[in-house]
Amino acid sequence: MAHTADRHDVIRVQGARENNLQDVSVDLPKRRLTVFTGVSGSGKSSLVFGTVAAESQRLVNETYSAFLQGFMPSLSRPDVDHLDGLTTAIIVDQERLGANPRSTVGTATDASTMLRILFSRIGDPYVGPPTAFSFNVPTRTASGVMTTERGGRTEKRVARKEVYLGGMCPRCEGMGAVSDFDLTAIYDVEKSLADGALLVPGYSMDGWYGRIFSGAGLPMDVPVGRFTDAQREKLLRGEPEKIRVDGVNLTYEGVLTKVQKSMLSKDVEALQPHVRRFVERAVTFTTCPDCDGTRLTTGALSSRIRGRNIADLCAMQVSDLAVWLRDLDEPSVAPLVAGLQHVLDAFTEIGLGYLSLDRPAGTLSGGEAQRTKMIRHLGSSLTDVTYVFDEPTVGLHPHDVERMNRLLLQLRDKGNTVLVVEHEPETIRVADHGVDLGPGAGSEGGTLCYEGDVAGLLTSGTVTGRHLDDRVPLKDEVRTPVGHLEVRGASSHNLRDVDVDVPLGVLCAVTGVAGSGKSSLVHGSIAAHEGVVVVDQSPVKGSRRSNPATWTGLLEPVRKAFAKANGVKPALFSSNSEGACTTCGGVGVVITELGVMATVESPCEECEGRRFQPSVLVHTLGGRNIAEVLELSAAEAATFFAEGESRVPAAQKIVDRLVDVGLGYLTLGQPLSSLSGGERQRLRLAAQLSETADVLVLDEPTTGLHLADVENLLALLDRIVDEGRSVVVVEHHQAVMAHADWVIDLGPGAGHDGGRIVFEGTPAQLVGSDTGPTARHLAAYVGATADA
Repeated sequence: MAHTADRHDVIRVQGARENNLQDVSVDLPKRRLTVFTGVSGSGKSSLVFGTVAAESQRLVNETYSAFLQGFMPSLSRPDVDHLDGLTTAIIVDQERLGANPRSTVGTATDASTMLRILFSRIGDPYVGPPTAFSFNVPTRTASGVMTTERGGRTEKRVARKEVYLGGMCPRCEGMGAVSDFDLTAIYDVEKSLADGALLVPGYSMDGWYGRIFSGAGLPMDVPVGRFTDAQREKLLRGEPEKIRVDGVNLTYEGVLTKVQKSMLSKDVEALQPHVRRFVERAVTFTTCPDCDGTRLTTGALSSRIRGRNIADLCAMQVSDLAVWLRDLDEPSVAPLVAGLQHVLDAFTEIGLGYLSLDRPAGTLSGGEAQRTKMIRHLGSSLTDVTYVFDEPTVGLHPHDVERMNRLLLQLRDKGNTVLVVEHEPETIRVADHGVDLGPGAGSEGGTLCYEGDVAGLLTSGTVTGRHLDDRVPLKDEVRTPVGHLEVRGASSHNLRDVDVDVPLGVLCAVTGVAGSGKSSLVHGSIAAHEGVVVVDQSPVKGSRRSNPATWTGLLEPVRKAFAKANGVKPALFSSNSEGACTTCGGVGVVITELGVMATVESPCEECEGRRFQPSVLVHTLGGRNIAEVLELSAAEAATFFAEGESRVPAAQKIVDRLVDVGLGYLTLGQPLSSLSGGERQRLRLAAQLSETADVLVLDEPTTGLHLADVENLLALLDRIVDEGRSVVVVEHHQAVMAHADWVIDLGPGAGHDGGRIVFEGTPAQLVGSDTGPTARHLAAYVGATADA
């Protein structure tokens, strides 16, 4: 007879209603690999992340003391009747790794920590403790009374100018680069401060900045070009000083001093788009002459192991570093070397052997970031935990998907529960259990369509079941290029002096294994040409107030139409301005802080979640008030803005583009925070379709797309090309490769084994070429089409 403790073999979910879930009840088997499928927006993330993982994390957080909980994010209980059998959840998502410019692949995985300890033990000459090799720790000198706790007693001694060694290069402060400013991008010499001479984002003289500059004694009506040297120095590099303006105590500091703190201390990639454009225009980063970009002091660089210093090792490709480490025979540090070896082998095993430890973390793609986080868990001693993955195959070539599948199964075989949200057929097929949600997206989804083994999913008749074996055939005829975009001598990152002609007027796919140089070619060379617009994977930024209507600019013409129809100000129809509900401030919910307990959000009783004042809602356009318009789906709005007194051509254009990219089900006022990854990327694509660019570059547009939606995406790409534009797609999905007119394949491997063009031609020519992994996998894919 089974022990009572062994009967808890399922995670039981009853009555889940988070976001669009409609009373979903499901039993998820423990210690198995369960895959969650369904079209984008069907409720997969709401069930897995918003319900199961969220409640697990909330319950774990509640075990900490009230003091510690005060420093943790407040998690509210998900909208579900009952959850049972939960285990500790570890979420491995696609969020980019930290926005700290000092964060690297090595610091994010603890590999750098182990290397620092290694050099502090056996480095020759001996430099100091591990901190002496850290570019995040400056060397400090301290004097005063030092207190030490030893064996239950306190010892005090006077320290005089004691040095605490750090490895940070003092010139670049551990950044590896020093910045210089192009002053023509900072101010206009012909204008005065009052006339808007400053070109830095946010420096408007209409508000407090005008008063601060004036209060600091700078001339406001004299052109900046006629400032004295002292005035210009104060304007640009003035040290912080206390001033009093209109009876208020304020701090004045120079423009460049403030820009250095507020913008350059952050990762450029994490800045808002308009700020990033300013930084790229106004600031030039050059390699630090003191440390030559290594970020370290000369002392740290002088210490070597077998002829190499720590910067040399961090610059090596991880797979090469692993080989170098295997030959290191030092019994005194054997356990440390074994631990580091395990981490480096995990990199290679997970398909990231082409990275180097000094690679800035902010430059990793979403898929690379997720796999980097996985490294921490592969060697973990934890078992019986729930691992939650968000499309772990994103950014992976079919060649690497098999490897990822093995890793997921390894985690399961250690006794863990593995929950995976996934669209990749090869990963769906290796699962033990399948949960399919749908049948549609948004309000048309959120119901359980299928639950059971994967073999049953194939014959279930659901949208996923019907499309799981879909294959896109090769075209009978491909388009003829109307010109070429020349790339000559491309050598960024691992590219090896690449020459290639990218055809125009066609659908061109750039392929290759992860790390082969696709992004380096596209972003480093193709994107630099005039008339090229790039839709990449950077996240859609926005607050809890942001929604598709505000983010796409749709609300602007709608507000003006409402104002014109009712003879009032447009600002009344903004929930962020004069029309906002006075109780909730236009958010639609009232947030209640309950001290050490979870923060509670409840619909605002005054506006009933509609976000506007009652006096605003009496004004209508085409029989609907502004709140009702924001509750329309994009498809409904396309009809609403097309005819009658509610005809708004500018708004109709935008909602038509949302429908075009498959987001017709999204409501215009839905918070951006509730959108899935696939939905956010297609929202970006919809916004970019309005651009008049000749060449549109898409970075893995099938990310987050269900198999059923890939067909719609291909139709959209065809329409764009048929309109006379060129489309370049960086893609791993065989359906896109097969449908392309031209393929540029890089490789043959990753890192220093890649960076070369291994094939240029039509998909049909690639299938018959046997030039590498892409050719083999595409041949197998279209071979299945021929067999069918």
